[in-house]
Amino acid sequence: MPGGGSTTVRLRLAATRIDDAFDGFEGIFDSRVADADEFYERITPHALNDDERRVHRQALAGMLWSKQYYYFDLDQWLVEHRSHPLLESAGHGVRNMEWFHMLNSDVISMPDKWEYPWYAAWDLAFHTIALSLVDFDFAKEQLLLMLRGLYFHPNGQIPAYEWNFSDVNPPVHAWATLFLYKLEQNLGRADLRFLEHSFQGLMLNFNWWVNRKDPAGRNVFAGGFLGLDNIGVFDRSAQLPTGGALEQADGTAWMAFYCQCMLEIALILAENDPMYEEIAFKFIQYFMWIAYAMDRIGEHHDEMWDEQDGFFYDLLRLPDGRAMRLHVRSMVGLLPLCASMVFTPNAPERFPRLMEMIALFRKRHPEVVSHVAPTSEGYIGYKGRRLLSILNKQKLERVLAYLLDENEFLGPHGIRSLSRYHLEHPFVFHVGGQEYTVPYLPGESNTGMFGGNSNWRGPVWMPVNALIIRALLSLYSFYGNDFTVQCPTGSGRHMTLFEVAQEISRRLAGIFLRDTNGRRPVYGGTAKFQDDPHWRDLILFYEYFQGDNGAGLGASHQTGWTGLIARLLDVFGRIEAKDLELDPRTSYRPDDEGAGGRGKDGRELRRERFDLRSPALYHIHTRVWLTALSHKLGRLATLEDMPDAEKEGPNGEATHAHQPGMAASRMSSRW
Repeated sequence: MPGGGSTTVRLRLAATRIDDAFDGFEGIFDSRVADADEFYERITPHALNDDERRVHRQALAGMLWSKQYYYFDLDQWLVEHRSHPLLESAGHGVRNMEWFHMLNSDVISMPDKWEYPWYAAWDLAFHTIALSLVDFDFAKEQLLLMLRGLYFHPNGQIPAYEWNFSDVNPPVHAWATLFLYKLEQNLGRADLRFLEHSFQGLMLNFNWWVNRKDPAGRNVFAGGFLGLDNIGVFDRSAQLPTGGALEQADGTAWMAFYCQCMLEIALILAENDPMYEEIAFKFIQYFMWIAYAMDRIGEHHDEMWDEQDGFFYDLLRLPDGRAMRLHVRSMVGLLPLCASMVFTPNAPERFPRLMEMIALFRKRHPEVVSHVAPTSEGYIGYKGRRLLSILNKQKLERVLAYLLDENEFLGPHGIRSLSRYHLEHPFVFHVGGQEYTVPYLPGESNTGMFGGNSNWRGPVWMPVNALIIRALLSLYSFYGNDFTVQCPTGSGRHMTLFEVAQEISRRLAGIFLRDTNGRRPVYGGTAKFQDDPHWRDLILFYEYFQGDNGAGLGASHQTGWTGLIARLLDVFGRIEAKDLELDPRTSYRPDDEGAGGRGKDGRELRRERFDLRSPALYHIHTRVWLTALSHKLGRLATLEDMPDAEKEGPNGEATHAHQPGMAASRMSSRW
């Protein structure tokens, strides 16, 4: 090829040999490009500008590109390595020996097909949130895959990842399952079979957590690194140099969140089978004890909440019985925000047996209920809603003061994994003649912990940012517009929790979007990607991002969970704060009459209502992404994008996207 020249290579896949295989090649290629353009035009919110649309489309295209066939026969692999635990010749210390039952042979969404070409369970749960925008069936199948017998361990553990299936990942599968179920429910096609199928496997996994990760039976949980790699003072998957045990604020918060998700699923299933009411009570009871264990009544030095600091910390319990908090301000102390569940005022009417059991629990343990879930007037929220949360209003205000402080967690491009406070005040711990230090490191790691190729001591990570945004939206549905906080802290500018969520999402999107100078923070100082017109609009979705300038770090091609930016752009491209203030008795359903507003093209839109007494439609008003947003994420956005021919039947009557046929197929693709 001559200097400055170019050559085009044309390829075509075919099952059999084709004469003139490249006849009409350009036309076919142009047609497929037009198909893709139309597809993304239909699923992209009209409110997004051209650059936001570019990010939205490329994030989703990358998610589809990251599918890969994955094959691993553990039984065969262990035999070949003379390490099968059921054979006399078995060796010792070989990884994954206890997973000899596994046979993986499926197309799976990879964390990064180039750099991490194997599945990771908690990554996968986040992948489904983005994938559901373009391939709903595949997203559901991915969640079910991890709960099947050839993946799922007989003891109830979900496999972590190939390097060590027995590592422990955060339990986010229940939340992802609920997310997908609610999206389909809002389309009028609630898949109870999918929900119940998932619930059976999740019950086993929940019991595994309770039996294996709460060794002292104190309702506080360990779990090891829990996906946050080097965030702790010590390697949280190894023996502690101090001896004793580490009670993890994030592990315990994850379990509280898990309880709430399982509670909501149980209540949905209880609409059709009252047996699930008793199961729902199990999760309420667990949540109460977990939340109480994190902060008991009175001042204690052996609990995770630090009243003086107003923050949650890991607790080191020493062999001699002493306990101390490890005062590292990290994502570990922010995750309790995520365990927040909102109930509608009439929810108790639906489940009389459940209310009887709750009344008995309140009678037996009044101090727990009064501390964790008080029922006094001051704890009744917007439109009479109730809140089940680890954080009461006072704790919420104190934690948010850290979260929204630009000298702590709030970076220019999202929430940092470690407070910037530790830049000048690194946490230092001495034991056995060794010094353990946790400094603020906004870029790459300076230790070899977990291979040294990831860093949770300062950078911004998309999945936990997305969960914090979800929590803020949920809390907003309880507190409403009357509750505001300074954002940023100390700025004098007050925002509602919706506006705070919107601001964090804006900062995250700013990682990929061109700034006022035409540069994308994700590419840092890489001139080729910043300035070359052939490259500057081709966006890479890195694993994590520099805490101070947003530059991409880690795996660099299409890290699956970073595809969540597409979901965030979609949500805030469709909703406004007023959309979350819907009366819990109203939503949008295509087969009812009602009046509505108008789309961007001026066409009239219809607002529908449903009665919460309908078993198919009753839900507890929580997980705001999944419920109160339904009219923007479903009905209105769909009609706005749909040509008139699809909206009207042959006699002019309205037709609806969730009915069988082409419209349903297109609606599935939109999600």
